[in-house]
Amino acid sequence: MKNLFKVFALIVSVIVVYSCSTKKDTVINRNFHVLNTKYNVLFNGEQAFEKGIKNIETNYTDNFWRRLPLEPIKFDERNIGELKFGNPGSGFDDKDDQKSKPATPFDRAEEKATKAIQKHSMNIGGYEKNRQIDDAYLLLGKSRYYTQRFIPAIEAFNYIIANYPKADLIYDTKVWRAKANVRLENEKLAIETLKLLVDLDKNEEDLTGVQLQAAHTALAMAYEKTDTIQKVIDNLKKSIGLANNEQSYRNKFVLGQIYSELNRKDSARTVFKLLAGNRGTPRKYKIHAYIELVKNLEKDSSSIGLIGRFKKLIRNSDNRKYHNELYYHLGVLEEKRDSIDRATGYYLKSLEAKKNNNYQKTYAYERLGNIYFNKQEYLLAGSFYDSVIQATSEEFENQKRIRRIKRKKKGLDKLRSFEEIVKTNDSILKLSAMNPSERTAYFEKYIEKLKEQEEKKRQRLANSQNFGSQFGGGTSFGVGNQGKWYFYNSQSKGFGKVTFTKVWGSRPLEDNWRWSDKTIPSEEEEEKVEVKKKDNSKYEVATYLKTIPEDKDELKVLAKDRNEALYQLGLIYKEQFKNPSLAIEKFERLLVVNEKPELELPINYHLYQLYKTVADSEKSEEKKSLILSKYTDSQFAKIIVEPNTKLTAKKEVSEIDKKYKNIYSMYKFNMNEEAVNQIDNLSSEIENSELIAKFALLRAMCIGKYKSKEEYKKALEFVAFKYANQIEGQKANEIIQLLK
Repeated sequence: MKNLFKVFALIVSVIVVYSCSTKKDTVINRNFHVLNTKYNVLFNGEQAFEKGIKNIETNYTDNFWRRLPLEPIKFDERNIGELKFGNPGSGFDDKDDQKSKPATPFDRAEEKATKAIQKHSMNIGGYEKNRQIDDAYLLLGKSRYYTQRFIPAIEAFNYIIANYPKADLIYDTKVWRAKANVRLENEKLAIETLKLLVDLDKNEEDLTGVQLQAAHTALAMAYEKTDTIQKVIDNLKKSIGLANNEQSYRNKFVLGQIYSELNRKDSARTVFKLLAGNRGTPRKYKIHAYIELVKNLEKDSSSIGLIGRFKKLIRNSDNRKYHNELYYHLGVLEEKRDSIDRATGYYLKSLEAKKNNNYQKTYAYERLGNIYFNKQEYLLAGSFYDSVIQATSEEFENQKRIRRIKRKKKGLDKLRSFEEIVKTNDSILKLSAMNPSERTAYFEKYIEKLKEQEEKKRQRLANSQNFGSQFGGGTSFGVGNQGKWYFYNSQSKGFGKVTFTKVWGSRPLEDNWRWSDKTIPSEEEEEKVEVKKKDNSKYEVATYLKTIPEDKDELKVLAKDRNEALYQLGLIYKEQFKNPSLAIEKFERLLVVNEKPELELPINYHLYQLYKTVADSEKSEEKKSLILSKYTDSQFAKIIVEPNTKLTAKKEVSEIDKKYKNIYSMYKFNMNEEAVNQIDNLSSEIENSELIAKFALLRAMCIGKYKSKEEYKKALEFVAFKYANQIEGQKANEIIQLLK
């Protein structure tokens, strides 16, 4: 019996060894290699490939603010066409395979496909006897495609087409080859091969619905690269309905987006209504189909039904991840109905949504900025535009929309700085004009208000502590009394943690945790701490009285800066923000406080134009009469009398012009210190000159030649701030940015 078993084992071993040969064309050999290829090596490779596809689906996020790509994958355009060596599958050398380990599931799939070809290919007499090898080559090509190695991928696809022309996967292979050619920007070649494939199907009807859909999708991808948009539409329409898979819904969604871009609103609405109303539509396409209906809204009356639909979608807990977009577009719908307060609330809810992304936030911030800008709350609008810029990633910062917001914000930043100067200087000048008793009464009232605020703050803190401690009355440790003892109640623990952090900050668990400095304080230091604790200077009137400037020259500078800021504000509201009412307010205020006679003419001329804009003929005529009677020979008067006549500038060169040219020559010959002294000596002469900004910039440039970088920067900042709306101020700002 034992001998019989040994003989049987020997026979089996001989059969196995015999069947391992890839050079003998027998039934045993063929089936042995087919089974090993399909259920061992190739099976593991296909499993790795599927894992790679799932990773792509998990990590790829569609940006529905743009037209979706037909293939949901993002390749690095810089690396397309670049050959990579040393990766699995790049050769057929076993030693190379042993040295390098697969980096991704696609690399592992490529490794397995390579192994199947190396170990189990039965090419006998020019014919492949292992019917699984064509599958191995297809897996090899697809794996290379997803690792962005398109040229080697095409080589694998071409091998199948050349050697297995009657294989059942030949059509899939041709589609994959065409897609690889599209990625390599060989669109014409891809279109020719795919058209031939589709035309062949018309005659023989061999392609399945899925294969035909893949062919038309690949054709749409190729035509998209050549900007032949009508051909893209035609192929997308042909691809829809051939197979009930996700690609079909994606193609339909992209078709709707293209109609929207071409302003074919009716066609876009038809597509998106079909997607939204179909039960089988994947959730992400269904939700965004409703959103696209908002973008392609037919008329305001139809928005009421959409508002109800959006609210219903929000109530569905399964749509929680889309709350940011749903709330945002609810805000858009309400804004279109002029329900600005409701729209504002929805935009804020969009920003507060738990699952959010920065790109989505930029739109909500922009909408809020526009709302407050239209309400003439420019400072608040500026803060929202600032949030847009902060939330914008490098990928999108060069978008036209973002560049426009940056320009708008730049103007609002100037506006904010000038408004702060006016507010601060007005307050100081108002206090300096009060008599001592009025000042004392003012600050006593301020201190009382300060005490009230701090008392309310302490009371809120005490209430939160009491609210937290009311849960700590129980002493039971039993399970039945969970929630009574302090540490069993999560809410009371939360209040306690917040209170502790407010009082002590973040402290590590260690001895003497109360001390931020562990060194033992000396008696002198303890006295200093004690004195510091008892320092109640903010409650003393004298603390504030001594900060009020008394020097007349200092007060004159404050008034001068305030007046300059008022003038700049008037210009910004008039020229940049086209807000005549606020511009009139600033210029009229400046007329009251102005101390420079030379500014009276330009201020009145601006007011003449502004009153004309707002159709206040009485005020406009008043300003016109003043200019024509008091400044008859001025350029402004000539413009009013002959508005269509071009005024010729005076040809004669003034003394100030000559002096500027002389000092500029000194700068050119590196006589920088002498040039600065000359400009300083001319300060009284050039104060009212049109060249004052040029002199200021020239002075800063001279300082940059012989003084420190900090002094140079300080001089430039003065020019940039003082003459922000002039070319010289903008030039100074550019130099500051370069220095940074």
